[in-house]
Amino acid sequence: MSKPDEEQPATKVVTPQSLVTEEEVKAALRLDKGSDALLKSWSMVYFTKKGDNYACVVSSVQVQYSLNQENMEVVYIAKLNPCRHVKDLEGTTSVMFRKESEFYSNLVPELNSVLTEVGQKALRFPKCFHGCMDKTKEVILLEDLRPQGYQMFDRRRGLDVAHITLILKELGRLHASSRLLQAKTPDQDLAVTHDFLVPDIVADESMGYRDVFHRQLDQSIELLERFGGYERSIAWVKSLKLEFVQLLTKHLGRSKYNVVCHGDCWNNNVLFRYNDDGEPVEVMLLDLQINRLSSPATDLIYLMYTSLNGEVRIPYLNTFLDTYYDTFNIVMEAAGMDMIFTRSELLKEFRSMNGLGAIYAMMVVPFMLLEPEDTPDMDKAENMEELLMEVKKKTLIALDKNPLVKARFLSVFDEMMDLGLIP
Repeated sequence: MSKPDEEQPATKVVTPQSLVTEEEVKAALRLDKGSDALLKSWSMVYFTKKGDNYACVVSSVQVQYSLNQENMEVVYIAKLNPCRHVKDLEGTTSVMFRKESEFYSNLVPELNSVLTEVGQKALRFPKCFHGCMDKTKEVILLEDLRPQGYQMFDRRRGLDVAHITLILKELGRLHASSRLLQAKTPDQDLAVTHDFLVPDIVADESMGYRDVFHRQLDQSIELLERFGGYERSIAWVKSLKLEFVQLLTKHLGRSKYNVVCHGDCWNNNVLFRYNDDGEPVEVMLLDLQINRLSSPATDLIYLMYTSLNGEVRIPYLNTFLDTYYDTFNIVMEAAGMDMIFTRSELLKEFRSMNGLGAIYAMMVVPFMLLEPEDTPDMDKAENMEELLMEVKKKTLIALDKNPLVKARFLSVFDEMMDLGLIP
C-alpha cells in the first residue's frame, strides 16, 4: 500500500479519439496511397455535432505524408467505439462494428464485381481503408466524402421527393446486386459465406434492443395521451406491446425475397451531392452497422416511416415503390435474370410490414426531430434505463417548442387508421 503523501499515477482516460493509433493510420495510408507513402504526422479533429450520430462517435484524422518526395495531406473519417461504458450495449457495439467493417471490406467488393460484370456501375459506398475490431477499441477508417461535395440533409425537415428518389434507386441496386451474388453460389446461402449478416441487431433477443423498443412503446403511449384524441391509437400500441417481439422476429427474419439489406437507412445515414442549382444529384449510403439478410421491404419501410413527413410519404408511396422496382429490375435484366417479385407483390410485402413501420416511427421520430442543443448527452448515461429516461425527458420538452415532432409523429397513426391497421 502506498503512503498517504505519495502522489498516485493519474488514471488514463480512454476517449473515442484515443483509440486511433499511429499503426492504424499507417495501415489506412498504405491501402489508400500505396506502400511508398510515408507518414509524417497526424491529428484527430472532431467535426460532427450532437444529433448526427448515436451508435458511434465520428471524427476525422488529418494526415500529412510524403509520396515521391512531395508533401501531401489526406483526411480520413474515423468511426469509433463511443466508450460510453453502458453495459447493456457493449456486446451490441462490438457486433455492429464487425458487421460494418466486414460489409465494406468483404461484401461490397463482391457486390461491385457482379454489377460491373453486367455493365452496371459500382455501388455508392465510401471506401474503407482500415478496420480494428479489438473489443471496446473498435475503429473504422473511411474515405472523407466532403471534398467531393457530399453533405447531410437536415434530419428535422423530412426528405422530399428528389432526395428520397436517389436513395430508393441506390437501395434497389444494392438489393438487386445481392441477388446476383447469391446466384453465383445457389447452393450456399450468403449468410454462410458472410456470417456477419447474422445476428440481427434488432430482432435477436441477446442484443438487448427489444427492451429499448418496449420502453419506447410506453413513451409513445404517453405522447399520444398528451396530444389527446388518439384513444384508438393508444389501445393499438398497448396491444403491440404484447406481440411486438413476434412481429420483429417475423418481419426481420428470412423472407422469400431475401436480399442484403442496409438495415438502418434513414436520413442521417446517407449523404447527398448537389448541383449548382441546389438540386441533389448523387447519394452515398453510410453506416452499415445493422445490415441483414431479409426482405427488401424492411429497408423500404424503415426509410419511409423514419425520414418522410406524411404529406410526402402518403400521396407518393406508389411512385416511390415504382422507382425502387424499376431500378431493381434494370439490374436483373442486365444480368438476364427474372425479377423476384411483381409490382403488386412488392406493394403487398410493404403493406404487410406497416406495423413494423409504426414501431420504427415510435422508436426513431421523436428522437431524430430534437434540436441539436436538446439531444440527450449519451455519454453521461451509465445504463440503458438512464439513457431512455433522458430521451423521454428531452422529447417531452421538445413537444412544446418544436411542431415538427407532433406533426410527423401523428401522421403515422393517422395513416395507420386510414389503412385500417388501427381498428
